[in-house]
Amino acid sequence: MGKGKLEKFAEMETFHNVFQYPFAKLKNEGFPLKGNWGKDFFKNDKPILLELGCGKGEYTVGLGKLFPEKNFIGMDIKGARIWNGAKESVQNHMDNVAFIRTSIELIEHFFDAEEVSEIWLTFPDPQMKKIRKRLTSTFFIEKYRKVLVNNGIVHLKTDSNFQYQYALAMAMANDFELLHNMNDLYHSGWEDPILSIQTFYENQWLERGLNIKYLAFKLHQEKLTEPDVEIEYDAYRSYNRSKASPKTHGK
Repeated sequence: MGKGKLEKFAEMETFHNVFQYPFAKLKNEGFPLKGNWGKDFFKNDKPILLELGCGKGEYTVGLGKLFPEKNFIGMDIKGARIWNGAKESVQNHMDNVAFIRTSIELIEHFFDAEEVSEIWLTFPDPQMKKIRKRLTSTFFIEKYRKVLVNNGIVHLKTDSNFQYQYALAMAMANDFELLHNMNDLYHSGWEDPILSIQTFYENQWLERGLNIKYLAFKLHQEKLTEPDVEIEYDAYRSYNRSKASPKTHGK
């Protein structure tokens, strides 16, 4: 591990708004803020929005600035990335922003039932070959429903047409209420303050001439169905993803 990462990890230990819990500690002791984020950390009863795979935390911090009437938590396994957003939020004395360094699969260990109002997925790896790892698969949707309020909202921003088509198929197969469906967000004519927030990777996709897709839908509590569809793989190689295949798959 490089010296820079070690320094960042050490500095994050001093941040009051960063929580790093190894699985062994979670299993043995549990997470003290589970079910108590509003009362014990944010000190209010405002809605909590969660960004999964938050990376450098641009969206978590950006949303926190735009919507001071809400609370925001970014979750990512990469601590060196989280450091950026965590440091900025601390320096700006943002009391409505926090970060958790952990795997997304462990979301239920950190939040109680109906503790989260909305979930943001910003440019997740589309996982074209592995359904279970896709952040909009039934595997993850089940986890989201356990922490979201009834009819909680899931937002997806992605450069990947595969990810967009798969998530849309998931929403349609399960009759999720679609709130937004845009396959070219920045040329859609939609006006919203969130358009002012662009992540590090999003800017790279835009520079490459890729359209940004955006979906938002409400979840229900009925039985889920995995969509049986075939979707063409993305024809380009992303910066941090495995090489795309020319084959067509959905499963």
